[in-house]
Formats: sequence, structure tokens, C-alpha cells
Amino acid sequence: MANLKEVRNRITSVSSTQQITKAMKMVSAAKLKRATNAIVQLRPYANKLKDILVNLSSSEIASSSPFLAERKPHKVLLVVVTSNRGLAGAFNTNVIKATNQLVAEKYAEQHAKGNVNILAIGKKGQDYYQRRNYPMVGQHNELFTNLNFENTSAITQSIMDGFLAGDYDCVELVYNQFKNAVLQILTTERLLPVKAAEPGEVASKGDIDYIFEPSKEEIVEQLIPKSIKLQLYKAVLDSHASEHGARMTAMDKATDNAGELLKSLKLSYNQARQAAITTELTEIVSGAAALSNG
Repeated sequence: MANLKEVRNRITSVSSTQQITKAMKMVSAAKLKRATNAIVQLRPYANKLKDILVNLSSSEIASSSPFLAERKPHKVLLVVVTSNRGLAGAFNTNVIKATNQLVAEKYAEQHAKGNVNILAIGKKGQDYYQRRNYPMVGQHNELFTNLNFENTSAITQSIMDGFLAGDYDCVELVYNQFKNAVLQILTTERLLPVKAAEPGEVASKGDIDYIFEPSKEEIVEQLIPKSIKLQLYKAVLDSHASEHGARMTAMDKATDNAGELLKSLKLSYNQARQAAITTELTEIVSGAAALSNG
């Protein structure tokens, strides 16, 4: 009977877990809808701004921008975008692995000298690199509680100020780009310095004759910083949508696995119960037979 009680307790525990994972799946599905709308609405604007920047970056005026200045990467800043919470499958692990691989393959020399800094957006990345004594830049876990362009721009402005001051020679982003609910594309891209357009790239976009008001110099001066801020904002929105998609998928699989486990436990319970009943019946029959013989 002790075995029966143990199986009953496990069935109760798994049923409770299944209810929790099912509820978390529904919550993530609702949040995913809002996060998807945000990134889908931003992408056309971001792509158009990038096209304009490509067309302008080939000019001498744009090339004089300090944000396009190529420097030897003695000091590197890696912006790692993870989530504040777990239970999202390999979402956070993949970003951390990609960051570690980037350090090992591209910035091993800088890391050995302690010149690889981490700016973590998300508690999971923050905790991981703090435990490993990486130089950390600020703490930005609260961004996801009030995710908007203004709050993200403040982070980007601090990065840009550090780049201009010479604190970093290169800034790279590592995040999950949102494709759909079940697919997130691990992405590594350079934030600073801004990559100037190649001649072939300008030609492929076409020679567009823009009318500049008030002037080309002022437009370029404002456009490049805004493009940098928009790039980080887009990466954070992509990661935010990817997180909810990954969590919804993980909780869906967990719910299905709990269902399979419940079937197995109920079968084990019924078999144990049947065996116990059979044993009791055998004992009763044996006792009756012994009495009759006596």
C-alpha cells in the first residue's frame, strides 16, 4: 500500500505541474502577441532608415562622423541580450554560448588582458558573467518592465558616449532574432563603429536623389546616432518576442510531457492496485481453505 500512496502523490504532483505549465503557456502566448506586434511594426521603419543610411554613408560628410571611425579593437564591449526569467528552453543558454564563442574566436587576446566588457540586458546574462568575474557595465535588468524606445535610447547613449571617449573601440550585439514562435535566429552584429556602405551595396540600392532640409550635414549628424539607437531597440524587441515564443514552446512541450507521464503513472497505479487486490483475494481464499481443512 505504501507503493500505491507514493504513486498517488506523484500523480497529484504531476497534475499540479501540468496545470502550471499550461497556464504559463497561455500567458506567454498573450505576451507574444503584443511583442510580435511591436517588432513587426518597427521593422519597416528600421529597414527604411537603414536604406537611407547606406545611401548617405558613402558621402564624405557621413564618413567624417566619429561613429564610423574604424579603430583597432583593444577594448571591446559585448551587449548580451537575455531574459530576466528562465523556463524558456535553450533561449538564454544559446545567447551565452554564442557570446563565449565570439570571445574565444575573435577577442581571446583582449579577454586575456581583461579588456572585454559585458553589458548585459537581462538577469540571466548578468548573473552568468558576474559569477565569472567579467568586467560588467551597468545593470539594465529593469528595462523589460518598461520596454520602450526612450529607456533603450538611454542605454545606447551611454554606449555611444563610451565609444567616443575611447572606453571601447568596438561594440557588438548578441541576441535572438525573432522569426516565429518556434524559431529564433541567434544573431551577432556590430553596433559600433557603424559599418560604412560598400560601393556595390550603394549601387544595389540605387542612386536616390534626396532633398535635404535643413542641410545634409545636420541630417547626417542626427541620422547616424538615431540609427544606432534604433538598432539596439530593434535587437531588444526581437529578443523580447523570441523569449515569449521560446517560453510558450517550452511550456507546450512540458505540458505534453506531463500528460505522457500521467498516463504512465496511472497505468502503474492501476497495475499496483490490481496486484494488491489480487494478493488480498489470494490471502482470503487461502485462509478460507485452511479453515475448511481444519
